[in-house]
Amino acid sequence: MPQDRLSANPPERAARRSSRRHAGPSRRAFLTAGTAVGGGLLLSLSLPGFRGMAAEGKAGAAALNAFVSIAPDNSVTIVAKNPEIGQGVKTMLPMLIAEELDVDWKQVRTEQASFDPSLYEGQFAGGSMATPLNWLPMRRVGAAARQMLISAAMLAWKVPQSECATQSGQVRHLPTGRTLTYGVLSATAAKLPVPDLNRVKLKDPKDFKIIGHSIPGADSPLVVEGRPLFGIDTVVPGMLYAVFQKCPVFGGKVASANLDAIGKLPGVRHAFVVEGAAGHAFAAEGEMQLTGLMPGVAIVADSWWRADKARRQLAVRWDEGPTSRQSSEGFARRAAELADKPAEKTLRNDGDAAAALKGAARVVEAAYAYPFLAHATLEPQNCTAHVQGGKAEIWAPTQNPDAGRKLVAQTLGLDEKNIVVHLTRIGGGFGRRLMNDYMVEAAWISKVTGAPVKLVWNRSDDIQHDFYRPAGWHFLKGGLDKNGKLVAWHQHFVSFGGNGKFASSAGMSANSYPAGRVANLFYGASMMPLGVPTGPLRAPGDNGLIFVFQSFIDEMAHAAGKDPLQFQIDLLGGRTVLPGGFDTGRARDVLEKVREVSGWGNRQLPAGTGLGVAFAYSHLGYFAEVVEAAVSAAGRVNVNKVWAVGDIGSQIVNPTAAVNMAQGAILDGLGEALNQKITIDKGRVAQANLDTFAPLSMTQAAPIEVHFLVSDNSPTGLGEPPLPPAVPALCNAIFAATGKRVRSLPVDPKTLRV
Repeated sequence: MPQDRLSANPPERAARRSSRRHAGPSRRAFLTAGTAVGGGLLLSLSLPGFRGMAAEGKAGAAALNAFVSIAPDNSVTIVAKNPEIGQGVKTMLPMLIAEELDVDWKQVRTEQASFDPSLYEGQFAGGSMATPLNWLPMRRVGAAARQMLISAAMLAWKVPQSECATQSGQVRHLPTGRTLTYGVLSATAAKLPVPDLNRVKLKDPKDFKIIGHSIPGADSPLVVEGRPLFGIDTVVPGMLYAVFQKCPVFGGKVASANLDAIGKLPGVRHAFVVEGAAGHAFAAEGEMQLTGLMPGVAIVADSWWRADKARRQLAVRWDEGPTSRQSSEGFARRAAELADKPAEKTLRNDGDAAAALKGAARVVEAAYAYPFLAHATLEPQNCTAHVQGGKAEIWAPTQNPDAGRKLVAQTLGLDEKNIVVHLTRIGGGFGRRLMNDYMVEAAWISKVTGAPVKLVWNRSDDIQHDFYRPAGWHFLKGGLDKNGKLVAWHQHFVSFGGNGKFASSAGMSANSYPAGRVANLFYGASMMPLGVPTGPLRAPGDNGLIFVFQSFIDEMAHAAGKDPLQFQIDLLGGRTVLPGGFDTGRARDVLEKVREVSGWGNRQLPAGTGLGVAFAYSHLGYFAEVVEAAVSAAGRVNVNKVWAVGDIGSQIVNPTAAVNMAQGAILDGLGEALNQKITIDKGRVAQANLDTFAPLSMTQAAPIEVHFLVSDNSPTGLGEPPLPPAVPALCNAIFAATGKRVRSLPVDPKTLRV
């Protein structure tokens, strides 16, 4: 179980390092004050010294900014700097500030920031890092603002601070009961010295009025009404519409195309070859994926419908390149060959696993595999760009605008300072929009045509030109002593990579659990070359690895004749923190709680129905989950219910949003387990739409009961942690119901038939 895995993205890795220092402003952090338009107070938080990290991935850097403006009418505007991908950050970040500012939420208006590294820095969405990175800094912004407003009231009344208190956007003089609104005080406050952020007093959590209370999403009414918020909704004057046809084989390039015929079709303004750069630049685990511009054919028309219709008549002869020789079947065959050889790379070697297996009372062997997966975001990839006169203006639903701007600058030969990026709301990211290929495509097409262009991918483009969750193959042996204790673990992991480095999101940590809890343990890896682009998918790494680890631990429990949940607790042992930050005590606590809420061991289930349990430490959060699943005689799996218990620290910022986030992650995991698989055939993706790469259906969705434990730890994020346990918990439930072990995903009903 990887304790140290984030998406392959330097800003997120920097974020993780910062969070482990309980990310808060250093002595160098400062708050600047100014006068807002209309005479109010404008506050911005800056953290100098972190500028380089977000862009370069170098040690010791990160950047956070927040802006608050208070108008004379006592209304408060709070800017959310991070991209909103449905995780609720546009509501959560302002909640932190508003709480310490001591205003009522009804006074607050939230705004989405544009990408502006001179003000905000580190604007990205990924790795479940918004909460750990902003928990203290954003609260301190609000507390400092409150202190400045109190100081303004002290001057007006000529009274000491001890006689002043704040509530609901006003300062009150306690002895006399006099009050002044923040709006009245804001102009004076803007001229006062700024407090030291490390010295401002934060509220006791028992006094929270906003944090810990359910707040509706800032954009929820607009989303329900269908307002134009998303990247795909962007419209700018004089805009043309583009489609971009790439080679179905990854890395292939155009040999010839019927461009003259396409250019004569109704509404078509331009049709041209984009030479691009054939092949995908290899990105190792943890490195930035800068693929540049891929080759293809661009068609630009006066409507997207006409551009897409013209593409259907496009005839291209492709130079497919070397990836055309790769396939999922070939990878599986090669993985089996490598499994019979010594691992090319040793990840961890504790004790003597080989000797312990020879002396074990019982040995269990198993081979597990999981497939490539696409992201299949509801909103397909799209971008609007206008490039002219050495400058570019871009409207992009990107999780990582800094990397996108760099990619555009690098590819088009522009100065980064001359590229303006507007952040739109994002219709699902899950890691896909950390990559900005669609952004550089739109910018290039706009540059060639000399007009503003909206590029929209269709669903086939989206599924067949993704950065996929890598497939993986695991060959395991586990040894039990005569008392049923796990005493040996040998694992040969076959994945993708080169030069001794795993491909992006394809690796496995040496600290993967149960490392540190089995005396004799060996983790080895062998790697295969890959021409298919890979990247982070929600809970990167963990979404596949936890399936393997938690399923095999369940196998060992049954082989030992032990209750699987108790076996997990016994394996965790005493309370300690293992290398990588994994706290066995917190893992035990969520397992004990999920045993209680699910009625584990105390319920009579009908034939063909079983309970499965699994847990994970992922992206700083702990989740244990129990799935109840029924399997019909035809092998059809029905998930009856899921119980989930999470420990994400001392505070749930927005409870309703937290439950929704956990439920969504679990449903994602169930969908991956039951339905989803990307197959590579002759270097291309066989699946083309949602009929062959299906999301979880409404009939497959189960009721999910979510509980949170409060622990004495800094709050962490929720986007990733609930997903990984859902997959093995389901598969373990299937075994409990049928006696048939699922070792390959997705679940195949044919193998479960009675």
